[in-house]
Amino acid sequence: MVDVAVHIIIHGKVHGVCFRASTQIKALELNLIGWVRNLPSGTVEVHAEGSRDSLDKLIKWCQKGPPSANVSRCDLDWVTPQSMDKFRIL
Repeated sequence: MVDVAVHIIIHGKVHGVCFRASTQIKALELNLIGWVRNLPSGTVEVHAEGSRDSLDKLIKWCQKGPPSANVSRCDLDWVTPQSMDKFRIL
């Protein structure tokens, strides 16, 4: 049962630094479901669902990202869960 969901837009140097693959690995470690994708604006978009504790850990991770990233900010909204089956890269 999914408790809550979060939608995150990550700004900064987040393309070309394995942000999507690293986010997927982190989400799977935290038993989250959802998706991650690059946006044409140069940002990364994440939709994740799971326990509040696990989502808080993912949000904290996204504020730094993988070693080559340089995150300037994360915009987030708590949203309605969509009950997905796994965490995907779109």
